Amino acid sequence: MVDLGTTNLLLGIMAAVSVIEGLLLIGMGVGGFMLYRRVTTAVNDIERRHVAPLTAKVNSILGDVQAVTARVQMQAARVDSAISETMDRVDSTAARVKYSMRDRMDQIAAVVHAFREVVGSLFERRAANY
Repeated sequence: MVDLGTTNLLLGIMAAVSVIEGLLLIGMGVGGFMLYRRVTTAVNDIERRHVAPLTAKVNSILGDVQAVTARVQMQAARVDSAISETMDRVDSTAARVKYSMRDRMDQIAAVVHAFREVVGSLFERRAANY
């Protein structure tokens, strides 16, 4: 007959190793879960102690920046409007001065032209008399 003692021994060793591997896997799962809980607790603690106050400060700073930006935009719009109005007034004034000077220069030119004609006619009469 065949002796199955060696085969049974090897099967027993394999079964024991399988049980040990199963226990190790269960132990690693429990250890992993415990590690996960510790890490989650640590992350929540860090978030509560450090991230939340920083978030509040950053939000406060962003609110201030938005207020300043709004004021700057409003002031820039006012300055732009003032510059546009000033440029329009300068253009209007320049046009009025231009037409006013043109009228005055036309009057002066007419007076000079009339004076030249009078002087020229006087010289022509004197030249004709001599």
